[in-house]
Amino acid sequence: MTVDADGTPLPALAYSAPGPPAELLFVFAHGAGAGQASPFMRRYAERLAALGIDVVTFDFPYLARQRKMPDRAPVLERAFRAVVDAALAARVDGYRAVFAGGKSMGGRMATHLAAQPEQWTSPVPLAGAIALGYPLKPPGPRGGDRVTHLRQLAVPTLIVQGTRDIFGGPEDVREAVGPQPWLTILPVATGDHSMKVQASAGRPQAEVEREIVQAIADWMRAQVDPRRP
Repeated sequence: MTVDADGTPLPALAYSAPGPPAELLFVFAHGAGAGQASPFMRRYAERLAALGIDVVTFDFPYLARQRKMPDRAPVLERAFRAVVDAALAARVDGYRAVFAGGKSMGGRMATHLAAQPEQWTSPVPLAGAIALGYPLKPPGPRGGDRVTHLRQLAVPTLIVQGTRDIFGGPEDVREAVGPQPWLTILPVATGDHSMKVQASAGRPQAEVEREIVQAIADWMRAQVDPRRP
């Protein structure tokens, strides 16, 4: 589908769960360097859909305009919310809950939404946010403050972080944020910024990714139904 965001048409793709209509919707945003068609985005979207969760991916405005430089955070946030609204409107019978997430920059924008409940106007509540590879400490002078809003999270948030992430590992994130009851950090042993593990770990990458996706799906369902293990 195509979503209008401040006058810019954004291409979006829906990955529908097989079987009965899914109760959960995951709107999944890409990182700064590659759009929704990247192999990483497609693999994770397909695997989450196979576990019974509807997934919608999209391209942020700068990519839709074929530009390389990402938009400023407010533009990215508005685009994210526009896609959520469009995805919810496309399902006549509705969803029980919606989750916002993404890879790297997309995940950071999802955490922005999680820290701004007053900006959430969608008819279905935001049940949680998920960041795959949180870009805590980007190289060079760019980036700004990427920590303060994490101390202000208002909904459950899951950060999946490789222990070899060049932007900061799980402990770096934990130390930077401090105690935060809404935040859960899932370490990926020897994983890099894209969760790619070292060969010395002795585990196939596909197996690691399946475990990550299963953990994400379980976490989502636990936020909606706390009785689940």
